[in-house]
Amino acid sequence: MLNRFQLARLRAFRKAAWVEQAFGGKSDGAGARVLCVASGKGGVGKSVLATNLAVLRAEQGERVLLVDFDAGLANAHLLLGVVPRHDLGHVLRGQTSVEEALVGGPAGVSLLSGGVGREVLVNPTRRDLDKIFQVLRPLERDYDLVIIDHGAGMGYATIAHLAATSTLLLVSNHEITALSDAYALYKRAHAVNASIRVGMVFNRVPGQEAVDAAWNRFRSTSQKFLGHAPELVGWVPADEDVARSVQERTPVVRCAPDSASSRAIREVSSWGPIDHARTTRAFYDQARKALR
Repeated sequence: MLNRFQLARLRAFRKAAWVEQAFGGKSDGAGARVLCVASGKGGVGKSVLATNLAVLRAEQGERVLLVDFDAGLANAHLLLGVVPRHDLGHVLRGQTSVEEALVGGPAGVSLLSGGVGREVLVNPTRRDLDKIFQVLRPLERDYDLVIIDHGAGMGYATIAHLAATSTLLLVSNHEITALSDAYALYKRAHAVNASIRVGMVFNRVPGQEAVDAAWNRFRSTSQKFLGHAPELVGWVPADEDVARSVQERTPVVRCAPDSASSRAIREVSSWGPIDHARTTRAFYDQARKALR
């Protein structure tokens, strides 16, 4: 017997198929918008931001898929309070289908976990990534928004995604090491994708003064050496409610919706380019092309 989550996905699939058959083309939901969330340095709270963004957009009625591509060190399932039976590692090895690896989360978010301790995902080959991208491609028909939570740094998978996407949220904090690594990732993203739209979010910062100093440093460096800079989307304060939400395995926008961090994340979730984060062709077709 199908559970509620599986029934909802089946209805969405049937609706898309009916529209295509009736009108001779794809339904509006056939090409999901894709938002990449990445950081240069680990420990800046990127996954907390990605999971809460996914929940907020799902609460607005969107069909949201969160793909945890933090290869081998995935933790989105912990932050959402779900226990996946399968992950990307199982899919890559052919032990399960990508549909069977999906698990339902808060507000109806669908999660594809990256797995924990999956050695094959830490240093995937070009063939491995091509296989993963190929099996992920059909999911673009079933969702309005796909959020990809990348591992920190500039791994092969992250660069392939950035070459394909139209929209990136770059997450950092105010510390010089995080800013330096974020700059390196920003520079690399534009090197592989000159048309990428990048928004910057400062997370876990003590206050406006620290944000202003960090943003002025990042923006001036980017303008001086690259001739352009990302857009400042917003900032999320250091908040004990976030730490509590992680321990409770419940997104902070659900367990403390009126907290300072929740209000800030809600503002980030309304960033306009997320509503237009489509590419000229299917995202994972472009990601596969970037591997060649």
